[in-house]
Amino acid sequence: MEASFGQVIRSARKELGLSQRGLAQQLELDFTYLSKLENDRADYAAKEEVIRAIAQCLNLNAEELVFLAGRTPRCYERFLKQHAQDLPPLFRRMSENPDFAAEVFRQARQPHPKA
Repeated sequence: MEASFGQVIRSARKELGLSQRGLAQQLELDFTYLSKLENDRADYAAKEEVIRAIAQCLNLNAEELVFLAGRTPRCYERFLKQHAQDLPPLFRRMSENPDFAAEVFRQARQPHPKA
């Protein structure tokens, strides 16, 4: 089972020996809001800026954390809008065919060749 957004940030915070109040203070957030995030009980996903700040404080990959929170990083929004018609069939095919999805992800992890 994959860890949730809240589980990832709670685990990273504890590994660094930070209290919720201490991290919330660093982030200039109310600690009750941080608690809701950690327990996956927030009414909505945190703003991208908040997620990136959390990632920086906890030494986590910011883009991965943004996706894990259910957001799309702003830097990819234009690309996704340009390919909006192609995305539903791509996601449907990936959902229905785990081998295809695994191959797409395997290729995505490959280093990009220098031109």
